[in-house]
Amino acid sequence: MTRPVSVVTGRGSVQDLPRSATEPDGSVVVRVLSYNIRSMRDDVAALARVIRACRPDVVCVQEAPRFYGWRKAAARLSRTSGLVYVSGGATAAGPMILSSLRAHVERAEDVLLPRTPGLHQRGFATAVLRFGRARLGVLSCHLSVDDHERYAQGRLVLDRLSALDVPYAVVGGDFNDRPDGRTFGLLADSLQDGWATNPWGREHTTRLGDPLQRIDAVFATEGVEVLGCGVPMGLDGVREGDLRAATDHLPVLAALRVPAV
Repeated sequence: MTRPVSVVTGRGSVQDLPRSATEPDGSVVVRVLSYNIRSMRDDVAALARVIRACRPDVVCVQEAPRFYGWRKAAARLSRTSGLVYVSGGATAAGPMILSSLRAHVERAEDVLLPRTPGLHQRGFATAVLRFGRARLGVLSCHLSVDDHERYAQGRLVLDRLSALDVPYAVVGGDFNDRPDGRTFGLLADSLQDGWATNPWGREHTTRLGDPLQRIDAVFATEGVEVLGCGVPMGLDGVREGDLRAATDHLPVLAALRVPAV
């Protein structure tokens, strides 16, 4: 059975998280990446290299392209990352889900949230994916910069997870809130905060050189085992130059064990 791993320091490298796998009892190890890609306005080749090096089964994207030509941009990112498009993009106001061919898409839905005048439209990209005998609900989100609206959206995240009607689920997002914030706390009270549960790699998700903050995260429902979660700084193939060039956020990578159902 795959075991949790811990941070390995020295020469700026970290031990890799457990690889994608199906175990004898039907449970699966799934690698989930959450990444704010700033509408692909930066170095898309560097972005794709980072994603490929993380070897994800699922990518929860925030700030996917939303305007003219967004479908072509989503197809380009999928192709260059070795993944396939599942849901979201402009139809979810920015969040998007990509997956490897390992995942079977049972269903997908884009959700637009109530809009506050003067603030950006927000939404969720959601899907239910099957990996053999294991089923995993997935939600990608990018919450508001306004505290009041963000808290209401945090409640909607929990409501939408319940509406997916699956025993196990994961949320990847840019929450625009720190772990001591009330929206982050709302989610952490009901879900497992990946980094807090089993920290791995780097904690802070803001761009290198910016003030240190953890505003991007992966959360999982109870019953999902977090084998490790954090920013893949120092992971083999993830180059610091690519992280700087790809976008203005750092990605969060988690390895999760999902039971069979």
